[in-house]
Amino acid sequence: MSRQPPAPLAPFAGPGSTPEPTRSVRRRRVDQERRAQLLVALEELLLAEGFSALTVDDMARRLQCSKATLYSVAGSKEQLVIALTKRFFRQATEQIEQAVAAVEDPRRRISTYLAGVGTAMSRCSPTFYADMVGFAPTATIYADNSNAAARRVGELVDSGIRAGTLRSVDGNFAGQLIALAIHGVQSGVLLASTGLTAGQAYTEMADLLLHGLAATTDTPGA
Repeated sequence: MSRQPPAPLAPFAGPGSTPEPTRSVRRRRVDQERRAQLLVALEELLLAEGFSALTVDDMARRLQCSKATLYSVAGSKEQLVIALTKRFFRQATEQIEQAVAAVEDPRRRISTYLAGVGTAMSRCSPTFYADMVGFAPTATIYADNSNAAARRVGELVDSGIRAGTLRSVDGNFAGQLIALAIHGVQSGVLLASTGLTAGQAYTEMADLLLHGLAATTDTPGA
């Protein structure tokens, strides 16, 4: 029976050295944190300046990162824009719904929802809005989210009707009406003709909707 050669010794880990698994975990954590920071900065850049006139070189220079870093987030400029647009609407929806969930009064839930939409959409510059509706993939994302907002307003209206705080109306129609108003605000049509800011327009929108849906009305002269 032949004698087996001794197993090779493991590399010596000297004082202060870090095992490879720990370095890998730490590197992944740093990479994830860097990616999250990059997404925030890129989102702010696109919302403020739009994206049609920006190249990937422009983005990398403005964010002080390499093009390779940007391409690690998405494989092309178009995919970057789509990913950031989806991220914007996803996070806005989560924040709005958290605010709505903290309110018990059905009427105030509607105003809270619209105020949240106003706050989120006020981050979109006219340039970004024009680019978003002019690029088919992001126009679809915007349309899907606008339709979802209309459905949500309809649900909140129906909830108020069931609670007896709103008079009986067509919740779906109310939702679609709000969706059209949101388009009017974002496109600038309603702002140009009224002189209101986006924030003021959303406040007026909620006020008009709620007063028109009040379960009881004051008697003139009462």
